[in-house]
Amino acid sequence: MKITKCETFICGNPWKNWVFTRVHTDEGLYGVGEGTLNGFAKTVEAAIHELAPFYIGMDPFQIETITQRMWRDVYSDGGQIQGCAVAAIELACWDIMGKALGKPVYALLGGRCHQRLRAYANGWYRGERTPEAFGKAARRVVQAGYTALKFDPFGSAWRKMDLADEDLSINIVAAAREAVGPRVDVLVEGHNRFSVEQALRIARRLVPYAPTWFETPVPPQNIGAMVEVARQSPVPIACGEDYCNKQQFAELLKHDAVHILQPEPLNLGGLLITKQVAGMVDAHFGVVCPHSAQGPVCTAACAHLNFATPNFFLHEVFDEFNVADNPWQADVLLNPVTVKNGYIEIPDRAGLGVDLNLEVIRAHPYQPNNYIPLFKPGWEKREGG
Repeated sequence: MKITKCETFICGNPWKNWVFTRVHTDEGLYGVGEGTLNGFAKTVEAAIHELAPFYIGMDPFQIETITQRMWRDVYSDGGQIQGCAVAAIELACWDIMGKALGKPVYALLGGRCHQRLRAYANGWYRGERTPEAFGKAARRVVQAGYTALKFDPFGSAWRKMDLADEDLSINIVAAAREAVGPRVDVLVEGHNRFSVEQALRIARRLVPYAPTWFETPVPPQNIGAMVEVARQSPVPIACGEDYCNKQQFAELLKHDAVHILQPEPLNLGGLLITKQVAGMVDAHFGVVCPHSAQGPVCTAACAHLNFATPNFFLHEVFDEFNVADNPWQADVLLNPVTVKNGYIEIPDRAGLGVDLNLEVIRAHPYQPNNYIPLFKPGWEKREGG
């Protein structure tokens, strides 16, 4: 079997353009993939086609060789953009392999380790940045069956916060905790916003609300800063979605300071390398919660990965809340992954088990302002840039 061509499709989700692929073979099978990256949809799409000489003509079963060629042989470091382009092909190759063998992808990644996946809600807090709005929205999430939810209460903060804004952020966390009760996991998102000093000041103020984690409080590329925060923070620190190679994870893990890791399969270049990272984390007695805040193909891929990963902890879910604001998104995929009472159960369909609905995707084309402007006041409404 040989790869003959790759088609790309950009779908204009209002808060982040989704990049999808269909990789075709000479035996008539095709696989679907995804390479979404906030703010770089057209760039990733161009990279997917520019890298074609490294995957056209290859056997889709040769994932190690294909991905190595797409990374190494270019002899340049394209970071997250290159990673997402590689992943767009790699995910599709897993889909092709599963279809050719009549097996779901999780069976090819080591087999099912979990009967279902506990999900945490994200993207549910689309409204005003007030304790009342967050508390009301959090209550609805728990009523829908979720036992964990994540949110960024920090507005457009960058590096430092004045005391009034800091107080508002902590009051939002308090309102969410009060709304959901003591037995729901509250996950506080930092979005790389803070200096070490500011991050530690916030971490100490979070203690009364028992967060399960404080996520990426400082930019994770500065591993020394992340380690310093993790060692001094009274609440657990989580990070990892920004990394685009396993060497960054190796550097972080050798400090044994962060034990909740969030590898992003698209930034890393696909499922196989993310599975390898999960093994590295397991060697340090850590758990993984792969980042899954892209499009619905990535959701399906993460579900297969998580089912086959012994040290999986929580699965991130955006899709349900996307659909609430944009009902057409329920039809972007055929057989999408769904959440029932806060858990994901996945059928035994071959491959990733999903397919693209091209009619719906083409009806919602790329828009240049479709990105999350995390440092713009009011970004929580997710109305685009």
